[in-house]
Order: sequence, then structure tokens, then C-alpha cells
Amino acid sequence: MSEARVLEAEDFEQEEEFEQTLRPRRLGEFIGQKPLKDNLELILGGARRRGEPLEHVLLCGPPGLGKTTVANILAAEMGVEIRTSSGPAIEHQGALASILMNLEAGGIFFVDEIHRLARPVEESLYPAMEDFKFDWVSGKGAGAQSLRLSLPRFTVIGATTRQGMLSSPLRDRFGAVLRLEFYDPADIEAIVRRSARILDVEVDDTAAALLAQRSRGTPRIANRLLRRVRDWAQVKGSGRVDSEAVAATMDLLGVDGAGLDGLDRRILSTVIEKYGGGPVGIDTLAVSISEERETVEDVFEPYLMQLGFLARTPRGRVATALAYQHLGLASPPGAAGTGQQSELFT
Repeated sequence: MSEARVLEAEDFEQEEEFEQTLRPRRLGEFIGQKPLKDNLELILGGARRRGEPLEHVLLCGPPGLGKTTVANILAAEMGVEIRTSSGPAIEHQGALASILMNLEAGGIFFVDEIHRLARPVEESLYPAMEDFKFDWVSGKGAGAQSLRLSLPRFTVIGATTRQGMLSSPLRDRFGAVLRLEFYDPADIEAIVRRSARILDVEVDDTAAALLAQRSRGTPRIANRLLRRVRDWAQVKGSGRVDSEAVAATMDLLGVDGAGLDGLDRRILSTVIEKYGGGPVGIDTLAVSISEERETVEDVFEPYLMQLGFLARTPRGRVATALAYQHLGLASPPGAAGTGQQSELFT
């Protein structure tokens, strides 16, 4: 993996603390995602007017766009507690029962990576979400007894990067399915300025724009890059985040003008140089760059596709003419986006 993406355990904890300090706490502080905010205001207003808990909400979108932040904002706006877990962490029905039984009335249960819930746990969640009941089997064999436990009315907020992996019964139990999209550069600039104020570091307009261009439309990456640039500015620069500090830091991290790091460029160059521009299957591509398939699909591919550097076809991934151009290579006549697309797309 590229240096920019390798974090030791201690670094990861520091990053988490850093992100917590910069996360907005109220909906009015949340920058961008206007369609999402409009929907949330409607949902919150309706719940408050009726004096009811929020309906169940499913948040979808690539990593780092603010799904966890939105869940915490909803809890703050409703004035209720929030219990947080993740799909892989809830290993059995007993763990789920313990969490749900300890929720206060109107509380929020936030499940990150909800598409990775074990099937028995997911099936136990159905009646809990629909009827606020939990079915529990006590004992084994002939002496086993089926119990139905009553739960306080609560809200499930699920977050997923892979909406298509959710089963239909689970997806249908969410009253609101909302998607977070990559942020516009102007919104990322605003986020950078807000974070700089919180961190008490001066950032000029040019530097904010340069950081926004390299942040992949993702607030988490924008905040992480800002922290790195702040370090460079305080150690080697004037203490002010300016264009010189941004350029020097991006060179150190290997992040180019489009926000691609070494692994992004390696994905594109692998498709082009090893597989003639594609098509290449996602499993083959993942093995070729020594990464997990899920990492390629969830972390790297969405942004490369948004930029138009990578295309999906029925036979695999294909590098587009824009990818060749970005890497400084001559694109073949049949490359996607040249106006002379090959039979792969027919």
C-alpha cells in the first residue's frame, strides 16, 4: 500500500480523535449534501411534531463521506442516546439482545457496515425493527423455550458502503434510504476552512482550493491532508497553510493534482500495462496489486469511476482515454472515451 494509506495502530487512534474534534455536532454545522439535509430536516421535523422516535434510516455511500457523523447529528438533534456498533462486531443474537435491551426509549442504535451482519443476527433484527420485540430461544433440545421480549421503541440507523449486499427483507424495513455523494470542491473548501478554524491554523484561499482538489470529494481525506499540511507548515514552513506547504506535503505523500495517490495510479497502470487497458476482472486486478477485492471496490474504484478514469463493462474493468492522459500515455484508438469505443460496450 502507498505511504499515504498506511497507518499504525497508534496513528489510527490519533486519527480517530482528530476526526471526532472536527465532526459537526448539529445539522446546521453540516456542510454540503443538500438533498440529504433536506430529507433529514423533514424526518426530524415530523418526528418532533408527533413526539415519536425517528423512523429507521439507512445511510449509503462510499467511506469517509459522513455516515457516522450524520447518525450522531440525528441523535443530538433528537436529544437521545446513541449506541454504536458494526456488523462484524455483533457476532451472535445474545450480543444484539444485550444492546437492544439496554437502549432507552427513543434511543438510536447505529450499525456501521450493516451489510456484514451475520444472518442469524439479521433475522433477529427484523421483529425488533418492525414490532419492537426480540425473539429469544432459551435452552437447547427438548427443554428449549421460545421467549418474546418487549423492547422500548428505538431507531436503527444503518450505514453501508455496499447497498446491493443488503438483503431485501432488511432493506425494506428502513423507512428512509438516503445516499451520501462525493462533495463538490466548493463544499470541501468550506470544510477545510472550518477545520482550520477549529485547529487554530491559518489557511489561505489558494491552499484551501488546492487541498479541495486533492481530497477526492471526501471530508475525511480533506481533514487528514489538512493535518499533514499543518505539520509541514509548522515544522518546515512559516506556520501558515499556504500553497507552498500544500505542494510540498502532497509531494511527500505522493498525492497528485487529481487526488490520486500511488495505489490509485498503480491500479490504472496495472490495467493499462499488464492487461492492455482491459477488460480485467476485479479479482484478477485485486490480486495483481496485492489488495483485497473489497478495498478496491469500496475505497478506490468509486472515485476513479467518478473521475472517468475507470469504466465497468460486463467483461471487467477498462481504463479510459482520460486515464491514459492522466498518466501521460498515448491512448489506443478503441479506448473508452475516445469516441471510438470498442465492442466491449455494445
